[in-house]
Amino acid sequence: MKILATALFLILVVLQLQLWFGAHGVFQLWSLRNTIEQTTAGNNELTLRNEQLHAEVQQLKDGEEALEERARSQLGFIKDGEIFYRVIPKQEPKSDN
Repeated sequence: MKILATALFLILVVLQLQLWFGAHGVFQLWSLRNTIEQTTAGNNELTLRNEQLHAEVQQLKDGEEALEERARSQLGFIKDGEIFYRVIPKQEPKSDN
């Protein structure tokens, strides 16, 4: 009877070790869930960014105002009849201390 109880106890210990520390154990499951959460969060951020870029592209395709604004701000374009003034800030002389 003692041998049977010892054998059953050893089987129980081995099974518990496999459950907690094995290749498909609880710790591996927690690690995979954490990885899934991080990946899902990253995917959500990228999806939002893609939607914003898609809206911007659609706006540039559809409206001239957005295209004109971008040409003015990024390329420095001006309309006919407009006067462009560039203000250059005064540079302070360098002092050697």
